[in-house]
Amino acid sequence: MKKKLKIGVLFGGKSAEHEVSLQSAKNVIEMLDKSKYEVIPIGIDKTGKWLLNSTSDYLLNSDDVKFVKLGKSQKEVALYADNRGELVSTNGKSSNKIDVIIPMLHGPFGEDGSVQGLLKLAGIPFIGAGVLGSAVSMDKDVMKRLLRDAGMTVGKFLVFKVGENINFKEIKNYLGMPVFIKPANLGSSVGISKAKNEKEFKRAIQEAFKYDRKIIIEEFIDGREFAVAVLGNEKPLASILCEIITDREFYDYEAKYSNEHGAFIDIPAKISKKLNSKAQKIAIEAYQTLNCEGMARIDLFLKKKNHQFVVCEINTIPGFTSHSMYPKLWEATGVPLSKLLDRLIDLAIERFNKERKLKTSFK
Repeated sequence: MKKKLKIGVLFGGKSAEHEVSLQSAKNVIEMLDKSKYEVIPIGIDKTGKWLLNSTSDYLLNSDDVKFVKLGKSQKEVALYADNRGELVSTNGKSSNKIDVIIPMLHGPFGEDGSVQGLLKLAGIPFIGAGVLGSAVSMDKDVMKRLLRDAGMTVGKFLVFKVGENINFKEIKNYLGMPVFIKPANLGSSVGISKAKNEKEFKRAIQEAFKYDRKIIIEEFIDGREFAVAVLGNEKPLASILCEIITDREFYDYEAKYSNEHGAFIDIPAKISKKLNSKAQKIAIEAYQTLNCEGMARIDLFLKKKNHQFVVCEINTIPGFTSHSMYPKLWEATGVPLSKLLDRLIDLAIERFNKERKLKTSFK
């Protein structure tokens, strides 16, 4: 009988997206094929401690998206940068060889290249983008500049850091009204506001700076909002499109995770084959431009005026909750979640084996 692969699912973390990560991990752990894999849940609490759990106690209040919490494991573990791929207890009395890590960490310290660098040093294959792809995709400022320099269409934007002068009138003259104000390094719509006037603008600036030292202010684009999932390493594939339809000001955190009536996700999107194909090509081009691997979800706007696609952003660890778009898009394209996870694990091992063959010394 073939030996089961030990799959570590890494979730939680020091991020405002902690609770979303718990929901994603729950869905992944439930859907991993237990005949192929031994699943090892590894929760990171909000102080940064890594805790080893069993599959029966890794979450508390797991069926309540508003009150879900990390399980109270007493076994603290760590990864060491010794290239042996072992998860070691902090008292040094036990270790566990991990074959592949699935990082279900959304936001800073999980999606920004931090954990990816640690996993590379520890010698463990992991799904998703590497250090560079994760870092540049997470930072909305860097991401947009790279896409723009590659000749892709992005909306107008301005970037400000803590302490810089932010002049409402100048921004209004350049971007118009309304505008979207966001932390540069965060997802799940945390810290995002839509401002229609100076009062809302000032409040939105304060809100965004609570989560990041750099914020981005974007023009409002009048159009339809779509998402497409991408899967692969050197030769990525794109899913069909879905359209996000909401009567809220925008697709905010509540609409995504806690209000089932907050938005309607139309899969497949009601769009022509020509535009669907065009969006898929744009998504793959953005994916490759940003050095992504494994998986990502690309969000696009289709302008009402000229039917031009605008790249909004890319998510290298998209949500995997029961109603998240990335797994739903692949399911609608013909790849159920269990098979999607199989493919992501294969891609992680494939990349790891190729990188291991590279020379690390020179004579």
